[in-house]
Amino acid sequence: MQAYSDPRRAEEPPALPDVELFRFTELEANYNLQNLDHANENTLTEPGWYYWYCQPGCLPDSGPIGPFATEAECRRDFESDCEVGQ
Repeated sequence: MQAYSDPRRAEEPPALPDVELFRFTELEANYNLQNLDHANENTLTEPGWYYWYCQPGCLPDSGPIGPFATEAECRRDFESDCEVGQ
């Protein structure tokens, strides 16, 4: 799911979402744990909901932030993080 760090931008025609929320599954976490020899600082090893800042079609501008137990908790955190930055 994509969202805007500043919801006011959603009304601007050329604006694109700049936050991505995603669920990282237990299967994916287990795979990464079994392959830590290929890991880097952004390799996830815990299942849950995460978000990061990025433009559509581009690599992330931040590392993954999370995990959160639910999508709603993840969204609340990113929204409160964006409020601090404004």
